[in-house]
Amino acid sequence: MTGKLGPEALAAVLAATGADDVAVETGPAYGEDAAAIDLSGAESTLVVAADPLSLAADAVGELAVHVACNDVAASGADPRWLTHTLFLPDDDPDRLRTVAEQVDATARDLGVAVVGGHTEVLPSLERPLCSMTALGTTDRFVSSGGAAPGDRLLLTKGAGIEATAILATDFRERCAEAGVSTATLDSAAAFLGDVSVVPDAAAARDAATAMHDPTEGGLLTALVEAASASETVLAVERDRVPVRPETEACCAAVGVDPLATFGSGALLAAVPPERVAEAADALDAAGIAVGEIGEVRAAGDRDRDGEAGTVLLDGDRIEEPPRDELYPLWE
Repeated sequence: MTGKLGPEALAAVLAATGADDVAVETGPAYGEDAAAIDLSGAESTLVVAADPLSLAADAVGELAVHVACNDVAASGADPRWLTHTLFLPDDDPDRLRTVAEQVDATARDLGVAVVGGHTEVLPSLERPLCSMTALGTTDRFVSSGGAAPGDRLLLTKGAGIEATAILATDFRERCAEAGVSTATLDSAAAFLGDVSVVPDAAAARDAATAMHDPTEGGLLTALVEAASASETVLAVERDRVPVRPETEACCAAVGVDPLATFGSGALLAAVPPERVAEAADALDAAGIAVGEIGEVRAAGDRDRDGEAGTVLLDGDRIEEPPRDELYPLWE
């Protein structure tokens, strides 16, 4: 099946970590999107994250850069370098040029250098596949698993931003047939310009105990991953989750939950209560909207709040990450 592997299937992969190395501060773990490596003799940590992207045909190069850089930024680092592996279904020079130009322009906007990669034609593919590895440095690594009981949960910009852009481009005709107006679709397509969380993370990282970048499976999957990584329970109220009107319209048109679909563009952050105002002020100064959506709780027994890794959405338990609700549209 298309989509992410679940925790049980990932266990064998996560156990295969090779030789022990004391320099690896954070290595493979469910819910962690980036590694942290101590650079001996330097006052910084190297952060590395890799992600492939293939399904968003119209903007695969742009989104691939953002998705990889977002994971580095959500770990408290400044993305600086990218390696770009590109697989194409054919040798169409126009297709290659389009993807390359998207990568170049997006990386330039972020101030990130493309330092290497690989390009290959695979006729078995139906659309281009971009696999990016982003690297950056930081003096303070912020993991997905750093949240502590009592922390408040913040979400920037809104849920389902990436999915909204995909629906308004790759599935524009279907949304229009369901009654979404041309003006709404045009506005939603422009959400491609909002999928970076590099500015969000730079503004919030000093106050945050944990940050996570919702991607496949949306906010709900990100919450399950962060709860698992921090061994806590995350309690969220749906009505407090910011969702843009364009997202509501496009998702309703195809029967998709905005909280359970591609969420790049939003940053999930856990912040101690005494520092929420500081984080909100920093985000506001950067022109970034933010909402407080819930809190971090200590894990309890199964009959109370739930075991570690549990998400409470309006009191209802979510213990497994949902499959992204956009996949059936491609299948």
